[in-house]
Amino acid sequence: MRNTKYTDEHEWVAMEGDIATIGLTDFAQQQLGDIVFVDLPEIGSELEKGEEAAVVESVKAAGEIKSPIAGTVIEVNKQLVEAPDRINLDPMGDGWFIKLKCSDSAALVELMDEDAYTELVNQS
Repeated sequence: MRNTKYTDEHEWVAMEGDIATIGLTDFAQQQLGDIVFVDLPEIGSELEKGEEAAVVESVKAAGEIKSPIAGTVIEVNKQLVEAPDRINLDPMGDGWFIKLKCSDSAALVELMDEDAYTELVNQS
C-alpha cells in the first residue's frame, strides 16, 4: 500500500515498506512551468532530511528538490534526464525523481497528509 505525504516546499514522498519514492507535486510543476533540465543524485548517495536531492530548471526558474526524509538513494529516474517534461506531464507518477531506502521513517509523521497539503495549496 502506498502512503503519500507532502512537504510545505511541494515535494511528495510515497512509502512502500521502507522504500520512499520522492517527486515534485502537481502544484509545484505548474508554478515552475515547462521543466527543461534535471540533475539527479548518484545511486548510493546518503541524503539527510532537508538536503538537496535534485535540481530542476524550467523556462521560468531553477530550484532544488529537497529530500523529505533521510535515506540512501537506491534508484533515480534516468528518463527525466532525456525527457524532463515527464515531470510536467505526470508529476505524481512517471515524473518521480528518486527512490530512497529510508533510514528514519519517524520523519514521516512531520509531513502533511493529502488534506493538509490541499489546504496549504488553496491558501497560496
